[in-house]
Amino acid sequence: MSEIIINGQTTEQPEAPKIEFPCDYPVKIMGEAEVDFIEFVLEVITRHDSSFDGQHEVKTSRNGRYHSVTVVITATGEVQLKALHQELMGSGRVKMVL
Repeated sequence: MSEIIINGQTTEQPEAPKIEFPCDYPVKIMGEAEVDFIEFVLEVITRHDSSFDGQHEVKTSRNGRYHSVTVVITATGEVQLKALHQELMGSGRVKMVL
């Protein structure tokens, strides 16, 4: 537990759960529904998880403008997750990573 002070009152806050690596880690990537968006996402995922089997789920927004691609990677640590997030967001093609 950690303590925070709000309006002069000390309150205990539960700490965020720790992730034990390696683990299966779901990632959802959203971006505009361009012709090669899904292939781009899968290439980036494979660079950061060489054991990635290519399985993915794609959903298209109601108006067809956006795709969300959901994958499950083998997360090996925070460094890997941060690097994956940075490459996806830095591409200019990805709007959000969850």
